[in-house]
Amino acid sequence: MAAAAVRPIRVVIAKPGLDGHDRGAKVIARGLRDDGMEVVYTGLHRTPEQIAATAVEEDADVVGVSILSGAHMTLVPRILALLAAEGAHDVGVVVGGTIPGDDAETLRNAGVTAVLTPGASLAEVSAAVRDAAARRRSAIG
Repeated sequence: MAAAAVRPIRVVIAKPGLDGHDRGAKVIARGLRDDGMEVVYTGLHRTPEQIAATAVEEDADVVGVSILSGAHMTLVPRILALLAAEGAHDVGVVVGGTIPGDDAETLRNAGVTAVLTPGASLAEVSAAVRDAAARRRSAIG
């Protein structure tokens, strides 16, 4: 009997808040697709509620949050809380953007799987997403 096929990693890429710069998010989305992942890009100006709802609706393994506005310490914990409230606490959250080191540590302590800053390569982003997805999949069996 053949082993059951494993579906590709499903990633939601989100741009929360008022940040209107999405070129990097689009580059990441394309790079992850090229790496064999299923990617849903939510578009600009999404609320944490919209992002969490999309992650649940799409059965995402990982949410990639791209944020350059400086609102990461408000928006990302809200996304984490909403995911947990929806029973999706196992969905990995990877944050990319201009995140100071102290804030990155605080976000990781709050449950963010990885924080990537400008200059991270597509290979580093892909590895972080794969790690987050592997953690989720092992947690849900």
